[in-house]
Amino acid sequence: MASNPEQDFVLKTIKSRDVHFVRFWFTDVLGSMKSFAVIPSELEDAFADGMGFDGSCIEGFCRTEESDMLAFPDASTFQVLPWRPESNAVARMFCGIRTPDGKPFEGDPRHVLARVVGKAQDMGYVFNVGPEVEFYYFKDAEGTELLDRGGYFDLTSLDYASDLRRDTVLTLEKMGIPVEYSHHENGPSQHEIDLRFTDALSMADAVMTYKLVVKEIAMKHGVYASFMPKPLSDAPGSGMHVHMSLFDFDGANVFFDPDDPQGYHLSATAKSFLAGILKYAPEFALITNPCVNSYKRLLAGGEAPIYLSWARANRSTLVRVPGYRPNREMACRLELRSPDPSANPYLTFAVMLAAGLAGIEEGLEPPAPVEDRDLFTQSRQELLRQGFRTLPESLGQAVELFRRSKLMRETLGDHICDYLVEAKQAEWDEYQSNVSTWELDRYLAVL
Repeated sequence: MASNPEQDFVLKTIKSRDVHFVRFWFTDVLGSMKSFAVIPSELEDAFADGMGFDGSCIEGFCRTEESDMLAFPDASTFQVLPWRPESNAVARMFCGIRTPDGKPFEGDPRHVLARVVGKAQDMGYVFNVGPEVEFYYFKDAEGTELLDRGGYFDLTSLDYASDLRRDTVLTLEKMGIPVEYSHHENGPSQHEIDLRFTDALSMADAVMTYKLVVKEIAMKHGVYASFMPKPLSDAPGSGMHVHMSLFDFDGANVFFDPDDPQGYHLSATAKSFLAGILKYAPEFALITNPCVNSYKRLLAGGEAPIYLSWARANRSTLVRVPGYRPNREMACRLELRSPDPSANPYLTFAVMLAAGLAGIEEGLEPPAPVEDRDLFTQSRQELLRQGFRTLPESLGQAVELFRRSKLMRETLGDHICDYLVEAKQAEWDEYQSNVSTWELDRYLAVL
């Protein structure tokens, strides 16, 4: 029996729940879930020594001559998969990836986030996040035939997917992932399920689980769920708005200051963090918006923000200070509205945190808030003339800004940065050579 209490719990649960297969989960650099199954008799060795696999088969991992990798399961992430049979059950654990000499693999996105979270902890902070993840339901993966014509918060016969959302929420809760809200979104057949905030590493695991559960439940109902950022040209795109805050080790919200002279209840630390997000958002856009299709959502005049600005009530700004409960310490947070659900959540939370910490370390101050105008109604050229900076216009621009970013290389490391620059530049070049049909065919059945 393993000496670690969490590992002991896993081994006992496997026997009591009739688990016959344990799937080891991890992601490639692009955020695609990877997995292989291990039988229970191998788990004690896996906890101690890892399980070997061929890393050259994983997107962005390593070359063939450096292909040996080890997956070490994290016992704290053990869950039985509720959509699989109770008899001969299947469970999962997320894994850290190491090289044969036992060192963390620099191309493992989960390790990257853990490293940046560790830096925040060294500064006295716990980074909490709560994403709002949007998606579409379609009849199948071959096209964009809608299931309903509902709109924002509709609760009518138009909302065909109420049962799908209900089953999804119940499944997530069975896996220990608490949900705050679920509702129909603004687009036809578009939906949103919001996860209750927690620490960034746990949330990144939860987002990966969430996306898989949404697709599994959709498949069970005979339909298809897509996290493509902009699957329909004439309907809203899907975002992954991320709410974030820093807490200290005593559970106090470092972002909260009831005496903020501006009336936002934001501390000086929160404002420096906010300024860091605004400064570095163009450089990390390749991470938060990693597809050609992402930039079809980030258009002037659309419903996704592209201007480096902030406010409370103004949802057309890039960063918002939610004001639902302005006097409550626990509710004080910032909301970044640019990310989309095609992003790798581990790398997304890592670069957001790194940018905010850089803002604190550099002593940055944010510009004046923009409360009095709708930025969605003004063109990119108009706002540039007024002094607003913007996110990149295309994947090609995002690659170039990312390529030149010192902070991104420090945060993600040479391995991931070099891979992403090469892969995403190739993606952009391929798109430009075949604009007409390439985009929907490439993304719809994958995201």
